[in-house]
Amino acid sequence: MPELPDVAVYVESLAAKLRGATLRRARVLNPFVLRTAVPPIGSAEGRTVEGAERLGKRIVLALSGGLFLVIHLMIAGRLKWLPAGAKPPGKVSLAVFEFDAGTLVLTEQGSKRRASVHLLPDRAALAAMDPGGIDVAAADLAAFTARLQSENHTLKRALTNPRLFSGIGNAYGDEVLHRARLSPVSLTRSLEPEAIARLFDATRAVMGEWTGRLRSEAASTGGWPEKVTAFRPEMAVHGRYGQPCPVCASPVQRIVYADNETNYCARCQTGGRLLADRALSTLLRKSWPKHIDDLD
Repeated sequence: MPELPDVAVYVESLAAKLRGATLRRARVLNPFVLRTAVPPIGSAEGRTVEGAERLGKRIVLALSGGLFLVIHLMIAGRLKWLPAGAKPPGKVSLAVFEFDAGTLVLTEQGSKRRASVHLLPDRAALAAMDPGGIDVAAADLAAFTARLQSENHTLKRALTNPRLFSGIGNAYGDEVLHRARLSPVSLTRSLEPEAIARLFDATRAVMGEWTGRLRSEAASTGGWPEKVTAFRPEMAVHGRYGQPCPVCASPVQRIVYADNETNYCARCQTGGRLLADRALSTLLRKSWPKHIDDLD
């Protein structure tokens, strides 16, 4: 799922291309993508774009007349920018928004249709969609600490909870915890103040660094992010199971659960202890290695 760095760069690119532009035509190619009926999507046509915003992991276009077009990419949704009059890609296109300067296309790979479009009548309706997570870049340590310890959960679950923190998902959650040298399964209310401060600094640094990196990539490809993915070779641990940690060279470990996995370095983050994988540790039982040094 695109997270804060990707969404922020999408928003910046849309603002640069569309501020003041008129939406000439809005086409919904898949009926499941549009999640609102009032106001009708056709009422967005003829309105100008007054700005682009980020609401958590959602992308918002503010239209004249007080309407808001909200796009949630979910896991496999992506935005493509095409020259005016260009034909959108085949089966993956869910919605098309035609402007004089070009065409914005919402696509989604795979058979599951999770991406969504909402057209909202006013800012109050937009505010109602906000899950409430704080933007760590705009928060101080006290606010971060209060949110982190408002519930007693594992660090990975807390960081990726949109009600607590805005825009952090599975990928950057892994990267933040590796940078902070903290176990993903440590409980939020068990952390010492020094560890919380380290996590706060790591979160701001990782999200800021990756936003800057993706912004530079977009600038090099005509002002549009062409490669939006949760798996990047420059990442420290996310998606790098079995590969060497860039800090200590130990093989990156993982915990698999449902459709997600948590990647971590045992030597850097858990004192060498291997975290139990719900599937493999149950299967192997006594044969499950307990420490990174037990691995062959």
